[in-house]
Amino acid sequence: MARVVITAALALAALLQGTAGQTWCGKNYMASDPPVAPGGQFPIPAVSSQPLLALRCAPVIKPYLPEDASALAGFLIDAPITFSQVQGAAPIDLPTHGASGELLVTVKVNGHTLAEGPVAVNVSKAELSFSLKSLKPQTTPFDVECSAVYATHGKPQTFTAKSTLSYLPSPPDGRSVTKMDLRTGALLAKPATGKGGAYETVFPVGFYTNFGGYLASNLSLVDEIKEQGFTVIHPIPTFDNLTALVQVIERMEQVGIYLMYDMRWTYMNSTAVTEEVNRIKNSPALLLWYTGDEPDGTSDPLNATSTTYDLIYSLDGYHPVSLVLNCENYFWPEYTSGTDIVMQDTYMIGINAQFSTVWNTSCTTDYGDCGCDNCKGEFEDISTRMDEFAQRRFIEGWELSKAMWTVPQGFGADSYWDREPTGKEFVVQSVLAINHGALGVVSWNAPTTADITASAAQLSKSLTTMKDFILNPKATFEHVETDRIDVGLWSADGRTLVLATNLNYATARFDLSSVRGLALKALVARQVLDSGAKLQGHVVELESVGTGGFILGI
Repeated sequence: MARVVITAALALAALLQGTAGQTWCGKNYMASDPPVAPGGQFPIPAVSSQPLLALRCAPVIKPYLPEDASALAGFLIDAPITFSQVQGAAPIDLPTHGASGELLVTVKVNGHTLAEGPVAVNVSKAELSFSLKSLKPQTTPFDVECSAVYATHGKPQTFTAKSTLSYLPSPPDGRSVTKMDLRTGALLAKPATGKGGAYETVFPVGFYTNFGGYLASNLSLVDEIKEQGFTVIHPIPTFDNLTALVQVIERMEQVGIYLMYDMRWTYMNSTAVTEEVNRIKNSPALLLWYTGDEPDGTSDPLNATSTTYDLIYSLDGYHPVSLVLNCENYFWPEYTSGTDIVMQDTYMIGINAQFSTVWNTSCTTDYGDCGCDNCKGEFEDISTRMDEFAQRRFIEGWELSKAMWTVPQGFGADSYWDREPTGKEFVVQSVLAINHGALGVVSWNAPTTADITASAAQLSKSLTTMKDFILNPKATFEHVETDRIDVGLWSADGRTLVLATNLNYATARFDLSSVRGLALKALVARQVLDSGAKLQGHVVELESVGTGGFILGI
C-alpha cells in the first residue's frame, strides 16, 4: 500500500500525463473529470439448468523435493457439483434418487499414470497417493492431466482438468525453501536462521516496515521486532543502499525472522527483477516474494503480474509469489493469475465512504476515490472482500492453488483516513479476515502506534498456538455470524479452537451452546487470545470491538 505517501505525486502525475493518470481502480477521481464506467468487473457465471461437475486437481505440496521421495506424495481432487458455469464445469447426469456415487480419477504425467483411485462426487480435497520415485526432478513444472470417469448412472461420462506438478532438484546448500501445503494454503518453512531444523507451518504476522531512515539505520529494530513475537518483516523499498539491505537481511537471519521481499517499484522491469531475485534468493530468511503493490489501483498492464511470476519461477522456484489488490472489482482474474498468494488491503477505519475528503468528489461504483474502494466504512467491508476473493477463486478453478492473506490498516490521521485504528480494532480487522480465509496478516505499516504494535504482537504470539488448528489439514471448519459477532471454529483431535470477534461498538455475547457439541467442551477451556473477551461457562462475553480465542476440550 503506497498511496498514503504518494498522493501528492499522483496528483502531479495526473497533471503531466493527462486522463490516463487520473484514475484509481479504473475510475476518474478528480473533480474536473466526469464519471465513466471503469470496466474490468468480474464476470458472473451463467446459471445452468442442469447439474455440472467441475473437476480440479493439484499436488498436495508445492514444490516437492528429492527429500520427499521416501514417503508417498499426493494429489488433491475437487469434484464439486454446481449449477454455475464455472471454469471447467461440464454437465453430469446424476441419478434422481439415492447416492450420487463415485468417480474413478486418474492423474497422468507425460502419459504415465501417476495416481488412480475412486473419489466421491461433490468431494473437496480428496487425496490420491503416488510415488515421486518414477519422476526425475526438474526445474520446470510437469504438466498434469487429470480425468474422472463417472459410470454410476447411465452412460459413462468423462471429465478432465489440467494442473502442474513442481518436483525440483535439491536447492543449493544454504538456500531456503518455502513449500505450500495446498490442503490448507499454509506455508511450510525451516527456521530462518539457516542452521537446520524441520519444516514447520508458518502463520506470518508482521508489518510492511519502513526501510530508509528506519531499518536501514538501526539494525537493533530487527531484534526488537523478533522479541515482540512477529514472524515476518516486509521491508518497504526503495533499497538504494544495498549495503544496508544486506546488513538488515543478515540480521534477520541471525535472529531468525522471515523476510517478505518487495519489488513493487521494479517488478515490471525484467532486468531489475532478475538482479534482485538472484541477489536475495539464497538467503535462508527468505519466505516469499512480493511483486505488485495495488497493481489494479494503478491499472498496471494486465499481463504484468503473470509475466513477472513466470520470470521469478524461472530464476528461483523455491519460494511462492505474493501481491496485494486494492480494488473491490477491477480485472481481478488478470492480476491474480500472477500470484500464489493474493492479499487484500481494505482500509475502512476513519474514512468517509461516500465523499472524498482529498478530491472533493462523491464516491460511487464508477467514480471517485475515498481510500477504500466500494466500501461502506464498516468492518464488514473486510469480510465481504475476503468472501468475494474466495468466490472468484472458486469460479476460476484456483481454490486448490492460491491462498489469501490480509493487510490490516495500521495507520491513519492522514489523507483519506481521519484517525488511526485502536489496537482492538486492529485485532478485529485481522481476526475477521482469518475467519474468512486469511492465512497471513501483514499490516501497512510500521512504525505505528504503541497500541497497534502491542495488539499485533499479542495476536502473533497467540497464533503460534492457534495455527495448529487453522493450518491443520485434518481440522474441520465451521463459521457462525450472529448480531455482528463473527466466529470461526476449527476442530481437530477432539478439541475446538473458537475465534470470536465483535464488530459492534458495544458489548456482546455469543452462546457456544448454539453450536452443536460445544457447551460441554467449554467446561474445559484455555484462553489463547484476549483482546477484550472472556468465557463465562459456555458464553463468550465480548467487550466493544473485543476479540477472544479459546481452545475447548483440552
